[in-house]
Amino acid sequence: MKAVKVLALLLVLVIAGQAQAASQPKVITMGYWESPNGELLVKETGALSEAFPDIQIRWLEFQSGTDILTAMQSGSLDFATIGTPPAVMGIINNYPFKVFYLHDVIGESEGLIVKKSSGIESIADLKGKKIAVPFGTTSHFAFLNVLKANGLKVSDFTLYDMTPPDIFAAWHRGDIDGAYTWESVKSQLIEADGRQLISSAEAAKVGGLTAEIGIVSTKFYAVYPDIVKKYIDILDEAVHSYRENQEAAAGLMAKGLGLPVKDALTAMNEIIVKDKSEQPEYFREGGELQSVLFATGEFLYDQHSVVKKPEQDIINRAILTELYE
Repeated sequence: MKAVKVLALLLVLVIAGQAQAASQPKVITMGYWESPNGELLVKETGALSEAFPDIQIRWLEFQSGTDILTAMQSGSLDFATIGTPPAVMGIINNYPFKVFYLHDVIGESEGLIVKKSSGIESIADLKGKKIAVPFGTTSHFAFLNVLKANGLKVSDFTLYDMTPPDIFAAWHRGDIDGAYTWESVKSQLIEADGRQLISSAEAAKVGGLTAEIGIVSTKFYAVYPDIVKKYIDILDEAVHSYRENQEAAAGLMAKGLGLPVKDALTAMNEIIVKDKSEQPEYFREGGELQSVLFATGEFLYDQHSVVKKPEQDIINRAILTELYE
């Protein structure tokens, strides 16, 4: 009888050990890009590592949302920040992720920068010019909406698909007349004989509202929901710190953005970051995030960027509404 009790105790200990092991992964892989939001502040402060000292936090930088989708599809990422257009592409194509956070609404941080020497004074002047944009991104989506609102078509000029680093190089080689892109390359182009013709804040007024959202692997969320909830709390703390002491936050994020502190501060003020208390407004049933993602999907379908029409139910199921109930 005593031996049976010992075996039962050992079994309980083994099961408990397995449960504890399952509650925390060995590694969490984060996909990010150079955006001046709360997530970058979390990275630069090491807040995630501090909250999970027994877990290795691995940060992987990406240049576009399409690259993030590829990595998420392959199972290489647990979390990532992504723009609304590529997120919708992934949702429509049943990629294995869920939306868990709205980091920010994009405003002046993205825009169409043209060379002062290009002769481009208005959107109409793009005809016959060479313009670059990272395809499948928030910049691409906003730019297409601007073109549509102004009666222009992509066939009216030459449009190149380039990552921000490639845009920077092409600009200096003289290969392009302008580019629609984000910080920090946007500021660098302005410093190199460029000026902003239009921003994503203006694009939003003609139907091109864009945002950066947090996504989590479906498998990761199923196994580690408490880590996702804890990460939301960490992001919330970062956003409050971001708002309450912007100069200190800019000093921390400047290196990650590749900008001087004063320019990092400017970039921070070009987006509208969201804290935890503001998430329910977007994540609730019938909330703004559902409608924005659906409208984005319809636009992408009309532009032949996706082959499937968006379905509201599919989009709704990809949003983790339960996290904010």
